[in-house]
Amino acid sequence: MKNVKLLTLVALAATFMVSCSSVRVVSDYDTQTNFGEYQTYAFYKTGIDKAQISDLDKKRILKAIETEMTSRGFAKSQKPDVLISIFTKERERVDVYNNNFGWGGAWGGFYNPWVWGPGWGWGWGGGFGNNVSTRTEGSLYIDVIDANKKELVWQGRGVGTLNNTKNIEKKEERIRAFVSHILKEYPPMPAVASN
Repeated sequence: MKNVKLLTLVALAATFMVSCSSVRVVSDYDTQTNFGEYQTYAFYKTGIDKAQISDLDKKRILKAIETEMTSRGFAKSQKPDVLISIFTKERERVDVYNNNFGWGGAWGGFYNPWVWGPGWGWGWGGGFGNNVSTRTEGSLYIDVIDANKKELVWQGRGVGTLNNTKNIEKKEERIRAFVSHILKEYPPMPAVASN
């Protein structure tokens, strides 16, 4: 019985860890750009308007970007050094877990200690096949464009699970986490030359 409880606990912990996966971030930038020259920013409305998400989520993302940029010493301006744009992508991810253990029924004219006597009942058993789960995995791209040259100079992308939750506070927290993780990479640190 202890083994059954332990296996159930391990399965629940694994499910919880998968559902709480963090944001995976990659970034790319123009190595010829002096990011130290940039002090001000504005949002690139044309690009943001094309993002295929709700206006409420756009507001949440932009608010999170403002918070992150302000914390790094950048000021919002009518004559910005850089323009910030966003876009999103999402896809359904299907995970198949091949289990050797699971809950199931038993039928028979023999005594089964897991089902309180002979006959039909529920119990723990092996070989019950696969578990399939689906989740939405989303990508948030944040682009930084040189306002004078009109050229992309930095792009960050965060990929993670999007929770379709009715809890607005949890949704806002998840959006802030996405933006915070992505903008940890901005501005890029200059490479240190090795001898």
